[in-house]
Amino acid sequence: MTDHYATLGLSSDATLAAIKKAFRQQASLHHPDRNAATAAPARFRAVQEAYELLSDPARRQTYDDNRRRNLLDSPLATAREIWQHYFDPLLRDSHETKSPRP
Repeated sequence: MTDHYATLGLSSDATLAAIKKAFRQQASLHHPDRNAATAAPARFRAVQEAYELLSDPARRQTYDDNRRRNLLDSPLATAREIWQHYFDPLLRDSHETKSPRP
């Protein structure tokens, strides 16, 4: 999975204004007309793709949700959330159904 925030050099809590600013800077830097490097066209396309996705609120929300599921944002917090929602109820139920020892 491509990290579009990293492509633009941003954190996942970036504002739309920050996304636009980063896009303009990265696009200017990697535009094939301004940059003769062989990797410039591919990098420019990646920057465009990142901007198109992150500047659309609905697509960004879907991307962020998928990113969280894939543990890219905060692995520890995501793992804790998974544990609490799935395993804690199971463990609680198993402790309640066991009979106390004399």
